[in-house]
Amino acid sequence: MGSIGSKLQEVKRRIAAACAMAGRVANIRTQAADFGAADGVTLLAVSKTFGDAAVREAHAAGQRAFGENHVQEALAKIAALSDLRPGIEWHLIGPLQSNKTKAVAEAFDWVHSVDRLKIAERLAEQRPAWLPPLQLCLQVNISAEASKSGVQPRDAAALAHAVAALPPERVRLRGLMAIPEPAADFDAQRLPHRQLRELLAALQREGLALDTLSMGMSADLEAAIAEGATIVRVGTALFGGRPAQAAA
Repeated sequence: MGSIGSKLQEVKRRIAAACAMAGRVANIRTQAADFGAADGVTLLAVSKTFGDAAVREAHAAGQRAFGENHVQEALAKIAALSDLRPGIEWHLIGPLQSNKTKAVAEAFDWVHSVDRLKIAERLAEQRPAWLPPLQLCLQVNISAEASKSGVQPRDAAALAHAVAALPPERVRLRGLMAIPEPAADFDAQRLPHRQLRELLAALQREGLALDTLSMGMSADLEAAIAEGATIVRVGTALFGGRPAQAAA
């Protein structure tokens, strides 16, 4: 099966090959870039349902950015790995409820799953003043799936402008995130990622300073990179299959 370190190198090879196919520079990051420096692809290791030992192993192999879906699970992991701060970056990629925004504002570096203004406002109000701004992405329901969270594409511009107007010393809107409906065919995989890229470009034309496309996972990262992904969220290809009872 291979170690997490060997799997990390294999995923990096996939990213480099996908960048080459797309004519992009294979600048592979293990933590998210500062604003304006997102000229490559950041590998976000999705560590949900895996314990702190797996994260520690990946960190030892050079990975720095980790994505979590469930707030309570993530907070326990963040506490257990506090000795790795500040050399580790925590991203929330799962749905966020209003009653958990304070804990997230205090503990995370990025939130990819903002889908309504109330959540962004609470994060801005609750982000401690001594921490750097919390980096935000709007989650867009690009495939219009009833089972998925996310703002509808037609409503994304209004939400983006409202979030971008929040205090920049507390939160900063960086871009868009999506979890498209699975598709087996490469061209079919590219389509929703292209739609998200075009939506980001439209927001940029409206004057919003955005630089991030969080899209692509283990099964479709090549298609996402072909359409301009700057962050790919990879779990299974790094850590293996998840326990059935924790796969939700």
